[in-house]
Amino acid sequence: MEYLSHSEAETEALGARLAGVLTAGAVVAYQGGLGMGKTAFTRGLARGLGCTDRVTSPTFTIVNEYLGGRLPLFHFDMYRLPDSDALFDIGWEDYLDRGGVCAVEWSEQVADALPKDTVTVSLARHPDEETWRIITIKGVELP
Repeated sequence: MEYLSHSEAETEALGARLAGVLTAGAVVAYQGGLGMGKTAFTRGLARGLGCTDRVTSPTFTIVNEYLGGRLPLFHFDMYRLPDSDALFDIGWEDYLDRGGVCAVEWSEQVADALPKDTVTVSLARHPDEETWRIITIKGVELP
């Protein structure tokens, strides 16, 4: 399904909607360039899961963990990883087994490590409006 977001707040709200249909073990794979709203979407995802911590990009830490919500959220940034072998080296399978939601930025770097039932969220700039985003969600239906 394709959505049009006019603001960061709308992008976050869409993330919160997605959180409402996710179950333990879900993987959300983001696709989109720098500044497209992946972290904003994840802030909404965290809010929708009931996590109250401040959500930041895990660019330098590789993974940020947000606990205390309906499900834990594990927010990955694969930008600095060379391939999926490096992902397995940091314990990818353990994260999958912990019963949370794994949100993966730059998922194309590790596409071969993602489960078949991964939810894909693509974020792209609208061709006519710099601040608008076209967000496409595949693999799950939103209410």
